[in-house]
Parts: sequence; C-alpha cells; structure tokens
Amino acid sequence: MKKNYKEPIPEHFKSAREAGEFWDIHDLVDYWDQTGETDLTFNLKRRHYFIAIDPRISQELQRISEAEGISAETMVNLWLQEKLQEKA
Repeated sequence: MKKNYKEPIPEHFKSAREAGEFWDIHDLVDYWDQTGETDLTFNLKRRHYFIAIDPRISQELQRISEAEGISAETMVNLWLQEKLQEKA
C-alpha cells in the first residue's frame, strides 16, 4: 500500500507569490490539522494621485464607465495606460 506524501507547509514564505504558488498546488484540506486561529494585521499602502479634470469630462467618464460596468478610476487608468503605450 502506497503512503501519501504530504509536503510540509513552509514556516515562512519569502513572498505572497511564493505562498500563492504553494497553495496553487496544495489543498488546505490536507493541512487542516495544522491550522488554527490567528490575528492578522495588514497595512496595505496604495498611493493615490489626484488630478483636476473638467466637470463635463468627469460626467462623461462616469456615464461611460457605468455603461462598461467598471469604475471611473479603472477606466481612466486603462485609457492612460493605452495612451502611454502609444507614445512609447
């Protein structure tokens, strides 16, 4: 009878990517006995840049982004990215 080998969970992952890669190929069900409650604190920092735009442009942006089902912020970022790629 073949014994199932279970790779141990690393004590520390070097990055979120490494943790993701581990759990992409492992099932938490196999490690449930090694889990427990914990307190986690996250301090995610995301920079925001504010740029003034014409009110009419803002209204049109809102209308188009709602029709597309995405946020105005996402729409602006996509458009700016496209324009920057054109200029590169």
